[in-house]
Amino acid sequence: MPLEELKVSLQGLKTALPKHLQKVDLKDLRLGGNYADKYFQGAVVISYPLTRLGNGKAFFKIVLQESENLCSRTDTIYVLLFGKLAEDCEKVVHQGDTMVIAGFILAKSASDDGRHCCQLEMPDEAGSSIFICPKSPCTTAASESVAISVAPKYTYTPLNHLKGGTIVNLYGVVKFFKPPYVSKGTDYCSVVTIVDQSDTKLVCTLFNANRDAFPEIYKKGDIVRFHRIKVREFSGQIQGITSNGFAALTFDGTIGAPMVPRTTSKLFTFTDEDKKTVEDLRIWVARNFADSAPAADLSSIQPQMFFDLTCQLVGKAKADGSSYLLKVWDGTRCPFPSWKVLVKEADLEGDGVLINQLKNLAVDVIVYDNHVLLAKSLKVGSFIRMHSLHAKTQSPKGMPDVSCIQFHLHGGTGYGRGITVLPENHPDVKELKAFLDSLALRGYAGPESSSSQETEGSYLTLGSCLEGYQQLSVTVLTDHQHFDVTTVNTILNSRVPQQYRVRAKLTRFEPKKLHQSVKLLCPQCNSLQEVPDLTESDVLLQASATHPNPDLQNIPFCESVVWDVENQGRRYVAVHFVTRYELLQEPEDSLVMIEGGTLTEILKLSKKFKGIIPVRSIEDNLVLLDLSVPFFWQGNIQYYGCQRCSDPKAMPSLHALAAQQNASWEPTTIAKALGIVLLQYVFVMKFTLDDGTGTLDAYLVDSENFFQIPASEILTSNIFQDNMERIMNKLCPTGENIDDFPTLECFIKSYYVRDGAEEQFSYQIFDTTIAEDV
Repeated sequence: MPLEELKVSLQGLKTALPKHLQKVDLKDLRLGGNYADKYFQGAVVISYPLTRLGNGKAFFKIVLQESENLCSRTDTIYVLLFGKLAEDCEKVVHQGDTMVIAGFILAKSASDDGRHCCQLEMPDEAGSSIFICPKSPCTTAASESVAISVAPKYTYTPLNHLKGGTIVNLYGVVKFFKPPYVSKGTDYCSVVTIVDQSDTKLVCTLFNANRDAFPEIYKKGDIVRFHRIKVREFSGQIQGITSNGFAALTFDGTIGAPMVPRTTSKLFTFTDEDKKTVEDLRIWVARNFADSAPAADLSSIQPQMFFDLTCQLVGKAKADGSSYLLKVWDGTRCPFPSWKVLVKEADLEGDGVLINQLKNLAVDVIVYDNHVLLAKSLKVGSFIRMHSLHAKTQSPKGMPDVSCIQFHLHGGTGYGRGITVLPENHPDVKELKAFLDSLALRGYAGPESSSSQETEGSYLTLGSCLEGYQQLSVTVLTDHQHFDVTTVNTILNSRVPQQYRVRAKLTRFEPKKLHQSVKLLCPQCNSLQEVPDLTESDVLLQASATHPNPDLQNIPFCESVVWDVENQGRRYVAVHFVTRYELLQEPEDSLVMIEGGTLTEILKLSKKFKGIIPVRSIEDNLVLLDLSVPFFWQGNIQYYGCQRCSDPKAMPSLHALAAQQNASWEPTTIAKALGIVLLQYVFVMKFTLDDGTGTLDAYLVDSENFFQIPASEILTSNIFQDNMERIMNKLCPTGENIDDFPTLECFIKSYYVRDGAEEQFSYQIFDTTIAEDV
């Protein structure tokens, strides 16, 4: 049974465990030891929120304390749990419980924070067992908030005493924040600027794979407590960044507000000393920290205003691939005619009757680019705060005397732009709900004032309303949304190097035969080369074939088979199956090295096994073939190494990789083990962009982000080829007037390239992707 809860005392715990298990102390844990029949016992002092890894598998981390001295970090160790075991454990584990861990894997700790240098890993597989002895109920504090019964003593560092290269605990007041947004990697990111009574400012960059795990900051003036934040110095400035074990509490910074911390952690400390610190900061905020947030309700907005709006979501709908419609209200009426977006009834999510009742109070907000993903996930009826919302006046085309207010949440995170979902118990939400309920109780219908009457032409389709502001783009910007749009003419007359945001038409592209756009790029020397024809590889494979060396048929980490190919003039083929713990793996998990094989034979094997490496015998070693031949074959894809940058190693270099617990036979890990610099499949295309002020040629060099199609698979998949052809026909339609071409919004950078003795400048597209509805 992987997880078992024992209803015994600590004194009776040992007798309740399986007889074959022997206890191991923290001081005796050493890498390389045998712990198959051992168990480690400790008390839970910290548990972190359950998260999901990149592959979707559950991940749960806790800290166990061996010693009774709860103030000593050296007697603590991290325990990492995976899969269903992590999910089950997260539901029942509480601070103070005693845990017995058996069937663990001892690995080097990824953290350097004073705890044990190793960590216990518990995979979700047979042999892993956890026994939990719950803390005695009499030691549990009867409190609404979760508290730690025996709290470690924390020291907090004033912001003016911070030094680079340290990990500290601190308090601060939020001066500026960006709600969590998707970073360039797989994590979410948030930026928080805090100050304290020393008037010192600290910019903190926070990362987490789980968007809900970030500090719950709702407005400037909130008070935060950060534990284990890493301080570093960059360009002469002190900065903060999340480290292992980072935790946060957030408090309302208003004097008299409930002293209730906002956190996603189940376990945290909050002492009388912490309470006094928060109270002191609240007093300092009231005296010295002016409320600079441009909060407003709809009745007080003015044209061209940027403001924060707290409101309720009553409807939502997809606008296009890079924008989304939110219908919101706050119980007040906009003093100007506001634009309405026409969408199909079937596309609008929300109560149609309610939306119609609120037609004079609700306004339409269009959110763009990086805010779309969050907007889609919002639940109708929820309360939200939109930060740095733009109230913009616009006249429909051909109607210069008519104007209406449009509400836009522009792309990017500049000026704190973003959306925050407010909980039901938030004071602002309680106040707003009471106000909205009072309107409903009075049967609010409201007189038809001139400000609420629909101005002729103000009720328009999305395309016509955006025409004077921004034509819909068939591309989406993935970063730098704070950049302003620059005309092509300005770019052509600017110095190099620079980065620009461009809105233009694609009038021409090369190559016309789209499969010819796929090249091989070396990430190290940036050289480009054509993808070799497999018929050429077949010739090289046959030329490299040698008679298998019988002395190499007993490689320590392989099982080898040699067969004589019939009717081919005594040609021999050797197949070496790489083993794990001296055992053969299932075919779909197996790495195979083949010696003397032809193209047909390798392609056949690559469809059955995880990966194929063509090799040849040299003296007493198996080595790779010439790198003009793919060094690794996986399914229909062949992987090449850079002949200039690689330093190939012999096959025994794979032995260490095969011995690893979670060895991965993926191209990147194979290449690294064999000293190969892996060439990347990329699209290389030339786009001619025209915005009416001029034209320029910009190159696209991209592996899969722009088209959202893997360049490595375009050569072997008819479906991907057809999809790419369809996209290009949409971007650059033939036989149409350029005015009817779709608009591409993209980032381009200018740079110098050397052509022999001459230095020329060029342009390249980056951080841009095709909209999902193209």
